[in-house]
Amino acid sequence: MQLDRNGYYDLPPGKIASLVTYLEMTERPVLRPPPDLPGLELRRVERPDLDWYRTLFRRIGTDWLWFGRLVMPDDEVRAIIGHAGVEVHALTRGGRDEGRLELDRRESPDIELAYFGVTPELTGQGAGRWLMQRALELAWRRRPGRLWVHTCTLDHPAALAFYIRSGFHPYRRAVEVADDPRLLGLAPRDSASWLPLIGGERT
Repeated sequence: MQLDRNGYYDLPPGKIASLVTYLEMTERPVLRPPPDLPGLELRRVERPDLDWYRTLFRRIGTDWLWFGRLVMPDDEVRAIIGHAGVEVHALTRGGRDEGRLELDRRESPDIELAYFGVTPELTGQGAGRWLMQRALELAWRRRPGRLWVHTCTLDHPAALAFYIRSGFHPYRRAVEVADDPRLLGLAPRDSASWLPLIGGERT
């Protein structure tokens, strides 16, 4: 369904909405030298353990209300991350996982860069650029028809500009409405303080 009328639309209590931007890259970019950050490593995680996966997912995305892989049934998530066409890579520093990228090749020849991010411990230190360089190298080695990604206003405020600087071009927008994960018990009620909680007030 397309939203083709201008105006304001009320959300029911307990719902959140975000503006989603889809971006794509149709040619292999000229890769910039990654920042020199000693101690960072990237490792492929074969058939990721679900608890490990969701723990890192929360560490990266709780402050941005990432919920996509938290609302899915366990078996559905396992089927995705265990699929031969999905690559999960962990960014590590000092033996601790601090970031992740997923390359989803299930709709070949396109590749989706899914759930890309680093933990708050590495934010603002150049680790995102380092990880993006690795992501582009891995993806374009596969010679995709295109590489695409989406971001939204429930993400780091610099995310959209970061993807554009990395060589992606916006091509589509959408509005996503969902249940507030804080009210579902999937995120602490005091997380994402920049987005006030509306609905489910304590009595």
